[in-house]
Amino acid sequence: MDVRDDVYEYSLDNHHGETEGKKIRTLFLKVLAVLSLITIVEVAMGMMWSRDESMRAVLKYSFILMTLVKAGGITWYFMHMGDEKKTFQYVVIVPFFVMIGYLIFIALTEATYLGTIRPSVENYLGF
Repeated sequence: MDVRDDVYEYSLDNHHGETEGKKIRTLFLKVLAVLSLITIVEVAMGMMWSRDESMRAVLKYSFILMTLVKAGGITWYFMHMGDEKKTFQYVVIVPFFVMIGYLIFIALTEATYLGTIRPSVENYLGF
């Protein structure tokens, strides 16, 4: 039987026992449950309050916050950021939140200027 040297068996790299494997699977299921719960809450809030004009701002900001929490959870657990050194965590996480915060600020600020700086199309058409 020929042994191929271009095929690597990743299951041989499991350097943990069954108890450590159970801890990993339990953590995975907990993170999955939390992310699923946040998504269910987002969908329920959107279904209940999306037509209520007084709740638009609450929905908008809560969706942004919950999405950032989910993105952070995915990065922290599924991309193994929690296993890295603190300096690397800060190098990756801080610019991410600064950039996302800046993009959210620009989107929310510019959305309030709709029709105030530039006249609407109706003014050009003579309506």
